[in-house]
Amino acid sequence: MAITRRHLLLGTVAASAVGVLTACSEERGGTTAPADPTTGAASPAEGTETTGATEAPAEDVLIGIAMPTKSLERWNRDGAHLEALLKERGYRTSLQYADNKQDQQNNQLQNMINDGAKVLVIASIDGTALGPVLQQAKDAGTSVIAYDRLINGSEHVDYYATFDNYKVGELQGQYILDHKDDFKNEDGSINLEPFAGSPDDNNAKFFFAGAWDKVSPLVESGEFTVPSGKAPASEDEWTNIGIPAWKSDTAQAEMENRLNSFYADGKKVNIVLSPNDSLALGIQQALDGAGYTPGEDWPLVTGQDADLANVKNMLQDKQAMTVWKDTRKLGDQVAAMIVQVIDGDEVEVNDTETYDNGVKVVPTYLLEPEVVTKDAVEEKLVESEFYSASDLGL
Repeated sequence: MAITRRHLLLGTVAASAVGVLTACSEERGGTTAPADPTTGAASPAEGTETTGATEAPAEDVLIGIAMPTKSLERWNRDGAHLEALLKERGYRTSLQYADNKQDQQNNQLQNMINDGAKVLVIASIDGTALGPVLQQAKDAGTSVIAYDRLINGSEHVDYYATFDNYKVGELQGQYILDHKDDFKNEDGSINLEPFAGSPDDNNAKFFFAGAWDKVSPLVESGEFTVPSGKAPASEDEWTNIGIPAWKSDTAQAEMENRLNSFYADGKKVNIVLSPNDSLALGIQQALDGAGYTPGEDWPLVTGQDADLANVKNMLQDKQAMTVWKDTRKLGDQVAAMIVQVIDGDEVEVNDTETYDNGVKVVPTYLLEPEVVTKDAVEEKLVESEFYSASDLGL
C-alpha cells in the first residue's frame, strides 16, 4: 500500500526508537505568512508569539549548535557553515557533535543551557528523546530551532527549518519512473530493491513515503519485482527496511545479503531506491564486490545530499542521481532566524500547517531540494561553488 500524504497526516507520534510518525498535511506548501511591507520578510504564523527579546551586544550572546555526528559529511558542512555565519555576526558559539549518541547530545545541550545559550539549534538524533532538556531550555528562557529534523513530542520547539523532505522522496521516485525503461532486463522485467533511512530519524519516513508513493503502484501492478521481498506493504512497515544511523557499512552488508540470497542464480538487480548518499555508498560497494560493471549492468541507484564521494561516483556512472539540498541556504536561513529571535523581531516562516510534532504545529521555514545528475554536476555544484572542479577531478 502506498504511503500517501493522507496517511502521513493521520499518523501519530510514537514515543519509541522506531516508527516516529509525524502528521503531514495534504498541502505540502502550507501557507506563507504575508510579507512585512517595510522589510519584505514574511510575518510569523498567526498566533505565534514573537520572543519579545531586547537586542543585546552580539559578543554577549551564546548560540548552541547541536549536530548529531561527524561520521556523515553533510553534518560537518552544516555545522561549520552555520558556526561561521554566526561568528561573522559577532556571536559566541558552541558547536557540538554527539557521535549519534542521544545521551551525549542531551548532556551537550544541558551544558549549553547552563552556559547561558540564548538559542539552541538542534539537529536531533532521536526526535522523541529531548523533552526534559527542552523543558530546561524553556525554564532558562532559551529559544529552540529544530534544524532539518523535526523534534517531536514537545511544545518547547519554537521553530523548524528544513527542506521539503517528502519532495526529496518524490524526486527520487519520479527519477526512477522516468528512467526505468533504460534499466530493463532483456525479457522486459525490472528488479527493484528499496532501502529506507534510520528508523529514529523523523525525516526518513518522509523520504521513503515520497518515493514509495511514486514507485509502489508499479510494484503492485507487477511491472517492478522485488526479489528480496523487502517491499513494505503498509505505511507502518517502512522501518523494517530502515538502516540504523544511516550507516554505509550496514547498508553494504544488507545489500550483500540480498545479492547473495536472491540474485545468486544470475538474476540482476536493475534499480536500487536509496534514500541518501551514505546508504548509496555502501550499496555501491556491495555491487562492486558482486561484480557489477558501470556502463554495462550497473543498476540505477538514487541518493541524496551530493556528498563528495557520491558525486565522484556519479561521474563514474555508479550513481544515477542525487537530491541536492544546498545546506548553505539552510544555514543562511537559520542564521537569519537566530538574529530575528535575538533582536525580538518577527521570525520568518513559510509553512504553518505541515509539521505537527504531536503536541503543536511547529512554525517552519521550508526550502526546496533539486535533482543533480552527472550532466548537471558542473553547472549546479561547481558553478555554485559547492565544490571546486579540482575537488571532483574535473
